Amino acid sequence: MERAVNGAFAKTFKSGLQPVEITSALRRELDTKAAVVSRDRILAPNRFTVRMASADFQRMTGLGPALVDELTQLVQQHAASQRYQFAGGLSISLAEDRTLTEGMVQVDSSTVQGGVSWTPVLDINGKRYPLVKSRTVIGRGSDADITVDDSGTSRRHVEILWDGSRAQVRDLGSTNGSQLNGSPVKQAILEPESTVTIGRTSIVFRVLAQASSVDQFSDRRVEDPTERHDMGGFWGPAT
Repeated sequence: MERAVNGAFAKTFKSGLQPVEITSALRRELDTKAAVVSRDRILAPNRFTVRMASADFQRMTGLGPALVDELTQLVQQHAASQRYQFAGGLSISLAEDRTLTEGMVQVDSSTVQGGVSWTPVLDINGKRYPLVKSRTVIGRGSDADITVDDSGTSRRHVEILWDGSRAQVRDLGSTNGSQLNGSPVKQAILEPESTVTIGRTSIVFRVLAQASSVDQFSDRRVEDPTERHDMGGFWGPAT
């Protein structure tokens, strides 16, 4: 987990708390609080509050929703690698704590059963785009839903289809073609973490599982993502 956040955010600040230190703290909290509830089920906390000094809080919230999204994804990946399961969707929030000195971080966690919001997103050139429509066209033309600055792509190069539970990629008769995970593609199902390549541009499809709760960065997101809610039960890797 640390390596991934390190690559994205580690050089953001010269002093004070670093994002990679938050990632380490979240992983420790997961590993410490994970509890074996049956032979094939390890339950881990799914609601986290990351508390930090005022100066650190201002810097971290200044990064916007990208940081919390990245932390959520990395917690999911660590939980999957350890075969942890959650009682509901993940919720990570940042909080200011005036009793902490700059550079310190404390994580509080709890297990909360509830709904899961499945948020489909596309990561393109360092930006994250929630899929808010059933069809999203990507290309270099101004009439595309997502415009990329890449002369190797067609004006309307490829489209991503989302039906609320699964995604597909479809090449729109582009000049140079499209690739899915390194292989030529005309139309195919998109699994989470799949990479579509058009020209020199890589498009990573992800589905983020988050708790159905208030988003502290909701006013800084471009649009509200399409959501699918699964009530009750456990969310986690199949056993």
